[in-house]
Amino acid sequence: MGIIMIFSVFANLNNRETEATAREMLSVLKETDCSVYFDEKYKALLSDSVCRFSDSAELMEICDIAVVIGGDGTTMKIAKKAAILGKAALGINGGRLGFLSGIEKNELQLLTDVANGAYQLDERIMLKVEIVEGKKTVKTFHCLNDAIFSRGDFARLIDIEVTSGGRELMTTRADGIIISTPTGSTAYSLAAGGPVLSPDLNCFEVTSICPHSLMDRSIVVGSNNRLIVKISSDVSNNAILTCDGEPPAAITSDTEVVVSLSPYKARLVKIKPDNFYEVMKKKLIDRRV
Repeated sequence: MGIIMIFSVFANLNNRETEATAREMLSVLKETDCSVYFDEKYKALLSDSVCRFSDSAELMEICDIAVVIGGDGTTMKIAKKAAILGKAALGINGGRLGFLSGIEKNELQLLTDVANGAYQLDERIMLKVEIVEGKKTVKTFHCLNDAIFSRGDFARLIDIEVTSGGRELMTTRADGIIISTPTGSTAYSLAAGGPVLSPDLNCFEVTSICPHSLMDRSIVVGSNNRLIVKISSDVSNNAILTCDGEPPAAITSDTEVVVSLSPYKARLVKIKPDNFYEVMKKKLIDRRV
């Protein structure tokens, strides 16, 4: 008998491919000693399957592992929620790249290893991003990928100043900047020309977006740094902050944004022996899964 384990599945089962993946997953896990929970709104759809149901608000609390069927965006969203509760997350790639996914849809048999405890946890640091107005924190985000400061409605450059410990780290005029974790270094930061960082590093990466400069490179700083970002723009322009693709927040010249190390760590389930560089080669160079 394997380890008794509870999986909660987070997926949009109104998508036929996702539903098919969920059903195949249940077929694989029915021979194991584990319980699989879905959102109770899918009770009628899965009435012919051996699984359990719970209110969506409780799915994360009751599970040992949060299983996500979807792309990197969905996996990231669930992994962050799991991190706050000290839970692990396993992504089944239902999207394109699947950098955060532990397995592909054609590898579901590997779920039996997870049910039997044969897996590792890959811990990833996160950013804590605080919007400060008048010395008062008005909003806080926790980011697994990145915090993006960008121009708003008009195609005009904005002036950005980043300081740490009262000293200037970067001053640039650009479309924006990206502050990313090592996990986020393979996302927008990579597209903006930033370096790829191994996800086990404890650092942040600061990369300009289309800087008005002939000499501009990314800066990598230790995660013990507390970065303060201030942005100014012309009177008719504005700037926005977007954290992990969530709805943006407006940033004015009177706003300070403090970026530091989050107290939470994402814990991703790792089953396959591939290391980060092998995965990167498959996903970004060979484009195969």
